Amino acid sequence: MNKLTKTLVGFVLLTLLFLFSCQKKNEVIDTITEGKATIYVDESILPIIEDEVAVFEAEYNAKLNLVSKSENEIINDLFNDTARIVILTRTLSAKELKVFQSKKINPKTRFFATDAVAFIRKKTTKDTLIALQDVIDFLHGKKLPNIKGLVFDNANSSTARYISEISGVSVNNQKNVFSFKTNEETLKFIAKNNGIIGVIGMNWIFQPPLDLQETVANVNVLSVKGLNTSEYIFPSQDNLAQGKYPLVRRLYIVNCQGYPGLGMGFNSFLVGERGQRIILKSGLVPEQIPTRKITIRNTITKDKN
Repeated sequence: MNKLTKTLVGFVLLTLLFLFSCQKKNEVIDTITEGKATIYVDESILPIIEDEVAVFEAEYNAKLNLVSKSENEIINDLFNDTARIVILTRTLSAKELKVFQSKKINPKTRFFATDAVAFIRKKTTKDTLIALQDVIDFLHGKKLPNIKGLVFDNANSSTARYISEISGVSVNNQKNVFSFKTNEETLKFIAKNNGIIGVIGMNWIFQPPLDLQETVANVNVLSVKGLNTSEYIFPSQDNLAQGKYPLVRRLYIVNCQGYPGLGMGFNSFLVGERGQRIILKSGLVPEQIPTRKITIRNTITKDKN
């Protein structure tokens, strides 16, 4: 290699090094309160997370892209390193944690709210009560006059998994048990069909999108009798907080970023006073009830006209 060739090679290498360095400097790396990040959220709890993200983005120089999927899809995305920040209705299992540990990833999981799985019927149906045992018996093949069919939001959803665990039988491939792709489709179907019971996340009833409010007005949320009680309980905020409703579930944020980025920042926001107050107003139950400041006056003053 002659001197000129060596000079040209050296020049090319220096140019490439310079361009690579500039590219790295121009990359947008998220911090706790700035930058961009994607959050994968369980579709059955999408409304409350949309509200949380809207306020978070208004307060900080951050952009959070929400990807709504079923629970199984989100777990698969975690394993494939497609997702780094996720919102789920359960913690990761010991088997799932081992997968991350093998990759030297330590997921940070934080509980931030309590939600519920709700049974719904068309508004014109007079019966607003249902026994959980009847639902279980139906899934085991028993014919019941008050249940013609069950409809789930998604075959791979957290609600389908939740009821499968309670009943001891998979809800998939069962006679007169159907699944759509979203809670929106389930709500619209139940609002138009008699005798069918829908199974959805309660958050979709408490905070439906504007285009679904009329649909929600045409369904009834059923009071449920648990397996070891004679009382029918409605999934109100008070009953969820007191643990009376038999189908409660917790909401978690799982952060696998591995550095102090927006995953950590949004986590802190969710469990902070602002985030918890949003949950309280939504009808769900926050991890901690936000404090109220009360000013006590010793004298009463009249407003001047």
